Amino acid sequence: MEWTTSDILAATGGRLLSGSSDTVFTGVGIDSRQLMPGSLFIAIEGDIHDGHIFAPEVVALGGRGVVVREGRTSDTTLAIFQDRQVVCISVPDTTRALGDIAAYHRRRMPARIVALTGSNGKTTTRAMTAAILNHRGTILATQGNLNNEIGLPLTLLQLTETHTLAVVEMGMNHPGEIDHLGQIAAPDIGMIINVAPAHLEGLHSIEGVMHAKGELLRHIVPAGRAILNADDEYCRRLAETCPVETLLFGFGPEAAIRAADLDSGPRGWTFTLQMPSGEIPVKLQVPGKFMVANALAAAAAAYCCDVAPEAIQAGLESVAAVDGRMQLVPLPWGITLINDCYNANPASTAAAIDTLARMKGASRGTLVMGDMLELGPEAEEWHRKTGRKAGQAGLDRLFVHGAFAPAVIKGAQEAGMAPDRILAGDIAEISIALTQWLTPGDWVLVKGSRGMRMERVIAALQDWAGGSKETTEG
Repeated sequence: MEWTTSDILAATGGRLLSGSSDTVFTGVGIDSRQLMPGSLFIAIEGDIHDGHIFAPEVVALGGRGVVVREGRTSDTTLAIFQDRQVVCISVPDTTRALGDIAAYHRRRMPARIVALTGSNGKTTTRAMTAAILNHRGTILATQGNLNNEIGLPLTLLQLTETHTLAVVEMGMNHPGEIDHLGQIAAPDIGMIINVAPAHLEGLHSIEGVMHAKGELLRHIVPAGRAILNADDEYCRRLAETCPVETLLFGFGPEAAIRAADLDSGPRGWTFTLQMPSGEIPVKLQVPGKFMVANALAAAAAAYCCDVAPEAIQAGLESVAAVDGRMQLVPLPWGITLINDCYNANPASTAAAIDTLARMKGASRGTLVMGDMLELGPEAEEWHRKTGRKAGQAGLDRLFVHGAFAPAVIKGAQEAGMAPDRILAGDIAEISIALTQWLTPGDWVLVKGSRGMRMERVIAALQDWAGGSKETTEG
């Protein structure tokens, strides 16, 4: 998609230091390694890298323009830009400018925008929504974890005139972040999946989480719709003051998009999807009842986009678990790992424990739990409550890792779990103990915040199982 200097100036309100207002750019980007000749480079200042350092290199490799922070371009560098007729635009904040450029681009593209947020299930719901909406034409969807003030604009900058829909994910850990992302995306459909204790370090309380997530609603276009969880008390409160028409999803009769006839299978759930446009059976290929709620949210977005029930069914049934999110990992001897270590908060951990308890049946079940981060002053109490949840779930072993391991242990023991069934340790100690404990048919849930890197336990067990399998079969 082409841009002109005038487009960039109109989007950012920046000041032209060199170059022509008629210059045409073939693209916009922030990664000097991936930028094509003829593009505009935005010099983002990050915690690790500062894009301003790479601006001269970008120009030398054929970049046609740069956006820099005021005062960051030396007279010598500016003279080189002027001599080469390179566009240089200065702005107060280059990250903000990236968002402004993405907002400008979003408004000149025809695609309808579906924006979603929530404390749990964002990425899976986004994958489900995208899988369904693929039946409606060419769509764009957030990739990976590009859901913040840099990732969201980069996603929207990929919009072309061929896209009919875009599904974008919004994450946050402090007040005002969703507000900013909402301004950029101006969604036609805004979805809040749930509100739960997460990022309390910056948001202080669940009420704070509710208000931060609710910032999305004020940026839905006037003719748009809000999709909210009827089973979540905080979402219901947000619905009371929502400035646009709302559509509720959930398990109760007050939900317009709901599930009936739920039944859990060995690897997923079946249910009847009921909508105003009709009802149809759905067989999910992902475990956890909360995944049904995610599916209902995705179905609600599809309903708002006039997708037929049969297409919604096909989309939902095509979705597999996203990496690190309730992903079933089979090991030899019938051992099953549940890899849910992408992130964790009290609500998602409790739901994962419930899923383990259900799926293991009569087999042995083990929880490997790392700290849940960013929970603020109440972190120790949240970990104790989660320990109690684990202790009440009928699990056979509990392995804990992190600074809050004592609180988890305390809660588990309060719930009646014997001390000899609990082990606290580092990743290596836990991994070794697991290999000595596991027997055929066992189920193991690995859960923790991203910063705890609990995927190292998954890798260690896969390495152990692979080596043991080779020894056994050789």
